[in-house]
Amino acid sequence: MTAKRDILGRVRGGVGKGDFAGRRAAAEAVLNARLRGPQPTISDGLIERFRVKAESLASTVDAVSDRKDAPAAVAAYLSANGLPMRVVVAQEIESLDWSGCAIVSAARGAVDSDQVGVTACFCAVAETGTLMLLSGPDSPATVSLLPETHIALVDTSRIVATMEDAFALLRAEREAVPRAINFISGPSRTGDIEQTIVLGAHGPCRVHLILIGISS
Repeated sequence: MTAKRDILGRVRGGVGKGDFAGRRAAAEAVLNARLRGPQPTISDGLIERFRVKAESLASTVDAVSDRKDAPAAVAAYLSANGLPMRVVVAQEIESLDWSGCAIVSAARGAVDSDQVGVTACFCAVAETGTLMLLSGPDSPATVSLLPETHIALVDTSRIVATMEDAFALLRAEREAVPRAINFISGPSRTGDIEQTIVLGAHGPCRVHLILIGISS
């Protein structure tokens, strides 16, 4: 280990990177300053901007006035798209009345045979139509990533303007960063083959958003 430290020390010195403590302090100063670059002006309102951007990314969007109405909206979407009335849900939303809408729900992480996953989200970003999901015991990442159809419940009071606002909210509400933060901007896609966009390449081929808090 002494020889290894000596060799790496000479390498660092040769490339001018010997002052590790100084470089670390400089990096921490930049992070702590939390400076923001140029940001867009969102004139249409956060909810409308989020809806427009999400739909432009091939997500579909519905709205309900209250979270208790979400299972009925999920049931309507499943029926309209010929999907089974059987879903895996994140534990954080398992208390909703799924069975009352003829939906068979399982609150756990997703497995290969699950066709539909339903989650909440930590917040949503109006600028890009993006969901921010945090992994944890009550919100396994597999529920949003493994099934072919992902349905997300989006509380409109949790729609923020920019990605910077999303991270600021995370710092304000959580003592520590979770093991995984997933940003979802519409269905998974690729254009690797002849530049033809194919949905569902690396994850869900359908993303349906239910906005909560909009009066009909």
